[in-house]
Amino acid sequence: MLQHLKRAYLLWFDCYGKLPKTHRYSFGKRIDNLFAEAIEMIFTATFLKPEEKLPYVKIAIRKCDAIKFFLLLLFESHSLEQKKFIALSEPLDEVGRMLGGWHGQLTTNPIRKKQNSPDKTAGEK
Repeated sequence: MLQHLKRAYLLWFDCYGKLPKTHRYSFGKRIDNLFAEAIEMIFTATFLKPEEKLPYVKIAIRKCDAIKFFLLLLFESHSLEQKKFIALSEPLDEVGRMLGGWHGQLTTNPIRKKQNSPDKTAGEK
């Protein structure tokens, strides 16, 4: 997941300096900050206990969604070329799917997992 986000950020970094000044210091700076925050949330969640990860994953999802929204605004305002927009969207979509899966794993009911686990017979240790 971090690899995909890193790849997207490196693509973004190339685009960032080429944005028109009107957007570079507004949406561009905001997108740059969101990338850093999303990377930090994912990186932090990676090292936490499972019961502590969920808030960080939720924040990372929100940050990535905001990145996608601001990129769309740049594209629609003709400040970002279609080719670059597509190249940025692909790894971000993959990160979104991965974060959604991670969120799903963390929010499954632990009681349900225990109920569906096979019972150990008396002879098993």
